[in-house]
Amino acid sequence: MRPRCSVYIATSVDGFIARPDGAIDWLPGPDPVIGDFGYEAFMASVDAVLLGRSTYDLVCTMDGWHYGHRRVMVLSRRGVPVPEAHRGKVTVHAGPPADALASLAAHGCKHVYVDGGVTIQAFLAEGLIDDITITTIPVLLGAGRPLFGALSHDVRLELQSSQSFANGFVQSTWRVAHPVA
Repeated sequence: MRPRCSVYIATSVDGFIARPDGAIDWLPGPDPVIGDFGYEAFMASVDAVLLGRSTYDLVCTMDGWHYGHRRVMVLSRRGVPVPEAHRGKVTVHAGPPADALASLAAHGCKHVYVDGGVTIQAFLAEGLIDDITITTIPVLLGAGRPLFGALSHDVRLELQSSQSFANGFVQSTWRVAHPVA
């Protein structure tokens, strides 16, 4: 059985996850009153993280390692230089999404956090995403890297919850209705 695959991501109101150059400087940090918008609880529920190459490159520029003891897999067809600090924490996979999940399942992983726009799009196209949590940040970027791209078919979603916060954020969790028609 394949692991459950979840997306937990923030977008601008116009649907971008990063600026055209990949920068995420528009994303605020945790709110001192509201907290982290459920991120820590979400992370406590996953035992593996699957990132696209661009997202991993961005993670490498950040302070600290945000994934704790979790298995981290980076999808890349071109290879990925893994810094010394991440050796033993990160594996690289060049195959298709289903093969990456099979590898994680073979290591006992049951719940995978899928992150990175292109990676999320590939998993959606193959029907491998089970749920999506999107926190919409009240900003318009006008251009950037979209969360969703072209699909060969509709992907039906069922709203599980939606919550607005005093700072204008809106967080919605959607279950992907399988099979996709």
